[in-house]
Amino acid sequence: MNKNTFTTVKLDKGEMNIYDLGTIKLHAYKTNDFIDDEVFIVEKNGKAVIIESPCFFDNSKELAKYLSDVKVEGMLIAYHGAGAAFLPEVSKYATQNAVEYSENGGGKALVDNFTNAFGEIFDSSVHKITNIIQEGKVTIGGIDFVIKQTAEAFDIAIPEINAVYTHMLGHDCHSIVAGAAHADGIIAELKGYIAKGYDLILTSHYTPEDLKDVQTKIDYLENLKKIAADCADADSFKAEVQKQYPAYSGQNYLDMTAGYFYA
Repeated sequence: MNKNTFTTVKLDKGEMNIYDLGTIKLHAYKTNDFIDDEVFIVEKNGKAVIIESPCFFDNSKELAKYLSDVKVEGMLIAYHGAGAAFLPEVSKYATQNAVEYSENGGGKALVDNFTNAFGEIFDSSVHKITNIIQEGKVTIGGIDFVIKQTAEAFDIAIPEINAVYTHMLGHDCHSIVAGAAHADGIIAELKGYIAKGYDLILTSHYTPEDLKDVQTKIDYLENLKKIAADCADADSFKAEVQKQYPAYSGQNYLDMTAGYFYA
């Protein structure tokens, strides 16, 4: 499977990249919203399961219209709890820690910040979870998903298409790294993806990526630790990272990373 082998349907605001994988189609919805959200739809035999939710009202309407010809069997809500106006009648699946993250934890803080930043175009309402799920296999709409709980929410493997969903990767984008120990944890997780040989890595803020992109991210994180060890303060750290990675996006993430390394 090649991450660039898809057909594109242009929508009014966003676009849909469709991967035809035989019995399953993967629809990757690029929202083109202010926070570069991606939403994924796994379709099999006319039934669909959605991974994450759009959180701007115009994207919600656009995606609901796109999905009008399939039966949506459920929605997996991991890291993006906002956007409850989107398909409110559909069953919502999440682990208990993901519920707490969205309702009371770091996810709620992000929703509050986005609400202040974007105002009434942002749907700050949080999805009501109807089905609490555990680690391991869960079958929705005839499709098997394998749930792995994380510190904040959960990641999702999709065995039939040899893919995994996690919150963030971004091979040419800075990431939020909460110190060297956190970097080591991310590296270990990414090495696990390589060991399992996933064809696609799906993330909330980037188009589908592959294992070459995973290795690029590992190299970046290892180098980030070295730069931090050699720099005395946040400003010199950021300057050196920007010097070595001038084309990377996500300056706000780099600012946050510097804050963690030099708290």
